[in-house]
Amino acid sequence: MIISSKDNETIKEIRKLKEKKYRKNKFIVEGIKMVEEAINEKQNIELIVIKEGTDINIDLSDYKVIDVTEKVFKDLTDVVAPQGILAVINKNEKKDIDEKTDYIVALDGIQDPGNMGTILRTLDSAGINQVIVSKDTVDCFSPKVIRSTMGAIYRINVIEVNNLVETLEDLKNNGFEVVVTSLKTDNSIYDVNYLKKIVVIGNEANGVSKEIMDISDKKVKIPMLGKTESLNASVATGIMVYEYVRQKLIK
Repeated sequence: MIISSKDNETIKEIRKLKEKKYRKNKFIVEGIKMVEEAINEKQNIELIVIKEGTDINIDLSDYKVIDVTEKVFKDLTDVVAPQGILAVINKNEKKDIDEKTDYIVALDGIQDPGNMGTILRTLDSAGINQVIVSKDTVDCFSPKVIRSTMGAIYRINVIEVNNLVETLEDLKNNGFEVVVTSLKTDNSIYDVNYLKKIVVIGNEANGVSKEIMDISDKKVKIPMLGKTESLNASVATGIMVYEYVRQKLIK
C-alpha cells in the first residue's frame, strides 16, 4: 500500500522530526548513501520511507519500509532534489564522556550547520569518536548538519551538556587541561603537547566565552603569515585536530 495522505499518523510523526524539540530520541537521514551507510554502521533504523517509483538497489528486507506518494515525500524532505529515500533512526543512548582518551574537542556555541557538519566529519577522519557541545550549540541532528557530516554522525558520540564550564572543570579535576584559541597570546598551537587536553572551539562571531577563557590552562593561536586575523571555526578545528594527529604519528 502506498500512503497518499499527509494526515497519516506515521507521516505526521516523521514530519515532527524536522523540528529540534521532537528530535530527542530519533532523527532523519536522507539519500541513498546516507541510508546505506546507516545500514553498514548497524544503526538502529526504525523505519525507511521510499517515494513511489524510486529505484533502490539496497537490501531492505530486514527493515520496516513504507511507500509514499511524491506529494507526501516532498512534505517530509527539505532537500531541493530528493533521491526518494529517507530513514528514521533511533539515537545511540551512549552519552557518557570517555575520559580514557587523551584528546577531547568541546564546542562552545557553534551556530552554523555547515561548520558543525564539517567539524564532525573532521573529528571522524582523525579517529576522534566523541564531542562535547554546549546547550546553545546548533543541533547536531538537524538535517543540514547530518548532510554535511557525510555519515560521520553515525560514529561520533555527541554529548550535549547543560553547563559547559562545569563539565570542563570536572574534566580538569580528572587530569585534563583546557586549551582555548585566542588572538591575545603569543603562544602557538604548535607549542603545546596535546596529551590529556580538551580543545575548546568558540562561537563563530564571539569566540570562546569569557567564563571558559578564565578557567583555561593554555591560550594558543594559529600562526598566520597573511593579513587575515581569524579563520572559519571548522577550518580552525581542522588545524588544531591535525596538530594532535601529527604528534600522535611522531610518537
